[in-house]
Amino acid sequence: VVSKDFCYWDVSLVEISGLVLGIVGFGGIGSAVARVAQAFGMTVICHTRTMREIDGVEFVDIDTIFRKSDIVSLHCPLTDATKGLVNAVRLALMKPTAYLVNTGRGPLVDEAALAAALNAGRIAGAAVDVLSTEPPRADNPLLAAKNCIITPHIAWATKAARQRLLSVAVENVRAFLAGTPTNVVS
Repeated sequence: VVSKDFCYWDVSLVEISGLVLGIVGFGGIGSAVARVAQAFGMTVICHTRTMREIDGVEFVDIDTIFRKSDIVSLHCPLTDATKGLVNAVRLALMKPTAYLVNTGRGPLVDEAALAAALNAGRIAGAAVDVLSTEPPRADNPLLAAKNCIITPHIAWATKAARQRLLSVAVENVRAFLAGTPTNVVS
């Protein structure tokens, strides 16, 4: 069968070059995401608790992230201060054309508020690799939300990634036993 269309899609495609990526959390992953975004021609703004100089990255307050970004990407840890960070108030700051990406931790996002924003068209879409409860309960509002992509928190599951995790853990134990701890979190 020959299609009359070379390529078919029924939704608008989004060009990311020239868009603003707001990154919340600027550790190893957040800063790597920034470098990739810059390579694609995006403007990068960031909010993090540890400010530092990074070429081409503007550090801003959290509400500015939500107000100015075309895409907000979460890479911060889950703490008392970040639990529910993405709530109805912050979602209301976002542009109706904006997207939310959460690859951090599920409880960073108020899932009911995100589902409501998606279903009302207040934001364009969301992609989440993490949920507040995994596996998700049948009543999780994101399961039925419009324009929401959910992946099963498996980015870490490749053989190479698991080997790196084990190697880091082994090196951490060796360093600790030698009296020179590494990767210490304060």
